[in-house]
Amino acid sequence: MFEHRKQPLVSTREFIKRVGKYTALAFLLVAVSWLIGILGYRLLEGLPWIDATLNAAMILGGMGPVDQLHTAAGKLFASFYALFSGIIFLVSVGILLAPIIHRFMHKFHLQSPEDKGSSE
Repeated sequence: MFEHRKQPLVSTREFIKRVGKYTALAFLLVAVSWLIGILGYRLLEGLPWIDATLNAAMILGGMGPVDQLHTAAGKLFASFYALFSGIIFLVSVGILLAPIIHRFMHKFHLQSPEDKGSSE
């Protein structure tokens, strides 16, 4: 996945490709999560497609639902989807930041005096 701490840093070009791959993965995760929300509102609450899309986007974005929910199934779905959305937010941010933090830590480790002293 990433280079080992004893390996040299990958080139800037490879790093940018890695960041792009992880960004695409994070966007895919958000898109699938949004689709889950759209289908849940559509099937369980009977909302029209556009309203289901809006409600799923608002909850996934952390803003809360727009339409009032009328069924017990819709309310339960909305509560679980809100918790799920919070976790998806944290995971997607972690995916986005992983290659950047890894590169920073790897570069920091390569420059640490501890490694320079142990190679002598």
